[in-house]
Amino acid sequence: MLTFYSDEHHLHHGSCELIDGRLLPCFEKPQRAEHILQRVKDRRLGEIRPPQDFGRAPIERIHSAAYLNFFAGAWARWQAQQGTGDLLPFTWPARTLRQVIPQDLHGQLGYYSFDGGAPITAGTWQAAYSAAQVALSAQAEIAAGAQSAFALCRPPGHHAAGELMGGYCYLNNAAIAAQAFLDQGYRRVAILDVDYHHGNGTQSIFYSRGDVLFASIHGDPADEFPFFLGYSDERGEGAGEGCNHNYPLPMGSPWAVWSAALDDACQRIAEYGAEIVVVSLGVDTFKDDPISQFKLDSPDYLSMGRRIAALGTPTLFVMEGGYAVEAIGINAVNVLEGFEAGNTKAGRRSFRPPIAIQMTQVDG
Repeated sequence: MLTFYSDEHHLHHGSCELIDGRLLPCFEKPQRAEHILQRVKDRRLGEIRPPQDFGRAPIERIHSAAYLNFFAGAWARWQAQQGTGDLLPFTWPARTLRQVIPQDLHGQLGYYSFDGGAPITAGTWQAAYSAAQVALSAQAEIAAGAQSAFALCRPPGHHAAGELMGGYCYLNNAAIAAQAFLDQGYRRVAILDVDYHHGNGTQSIFYSRGDVLFASIHGDPADEFPFFLGYSDERGEGAGEGCNHNYPLPMGSPWAVWSAALDDACQRIAEYGAEIVVVSLGVDTFKDDPISQFKLDSPDYLSMGRRIAALGTPTLFVMEGGYAVEAIGINAVNVLEGFEAGNTKAGRRSFRPPIAIQMTQVDG
C-alpha cells in the first residue's frame, strides 16, 4: 500500500489548547505522525511518496473562499497586531447572538471556530494545506486504479466544516478527497469514520446530499465531544435523507460492542452501492488513549482492517485522531495491514468511472 506524507506537518505545533478550564499542552502534536511514519517503514508497508500540489481549487469544493482567505491570512494579521503566543478564539456567536462576520480578527476567529482546540500558529495554514494535498494525492492514486492508499495527514480534518475549524481540525481532508472522486466521475462515495469522536464537520458538509453516505462510530455525544452532533436520529435531510448513519456508543465500549456497529455500518455501505470508501482513520478508540474512553486493543485494529477489506471496494485511508503517541503507529498500521491481509480476492480491481476528469497539478 502506498503512503503519502509531507514533512510540512511539523510547521503546525500548537503550544496549548483550552480544555477542562485550563490551557494545556496540545494532545495533537507532530510526534503522532512521526510514530506512524516510522511504523510504516518498520513494517515495510510500501512506498512512501510526497504529495503533489493540486492547488486550492479542490479544497474550495468543500471550504468557502472566505473561510480559506481568513485562515490563510490570520497569522499575519495576528503578528501585525503584535500578538504573542498562539492565536486562539475567546468569543463565539452563540444562540442569542447575531450571526455576522465582524471586521476584527478575534471576532472573525470566533465566527470561523467552534472551540478552543484549534490554535493557529505561524505554520498552521501551510501544514493544513499540505495535509489536504496528501489526501488528494492518495485519492489520485486510487482514481488511477490502485485498490488502496494511505494519506498520513496531519493536522487531522474530520471536525472541520465548510466554514468552521475546531477539534484540532482546519481543512476536512476526507471530505476534500471524497469530493474529488465525485468530480472525476464517481457517483457514490462512502465515508466511514472510525475515530472516537464524531466527525461533525464531515456530517454537516454532506448532510443534505445523496452522493456521499456518511457512517460514524463514536462516543455518545450526550457525554463526549463534540456534544452537539452525532446522535442516532440524525439521518440526513432532503436528497441526503437516509445517507447519514451515526453509531453513538457508551464509554468503555470494548471490541465486541464496537465491531457490531462496524458490521452494521459496512452492511449499509454495501447496500448503498459505494464505488469508493474513504476511511477517516482515528485510532483514539485505543484502550490507553488519554482523551478517549473506548477499550479497543492493538490486535482489534487488524480485525477492523480485515472487515473493511471485506467490502471489496477501493479504499482511501485518511489519518485522523489518536493520542496515545507511543501506540499510534502500531494501531494505525495494524488497520492497514489487516486491510491488506483481507484484500486477497483474486482478480479484484478498482472501479473506474466512465468519464474521469483529472485534476491538474500546480507547478511551482
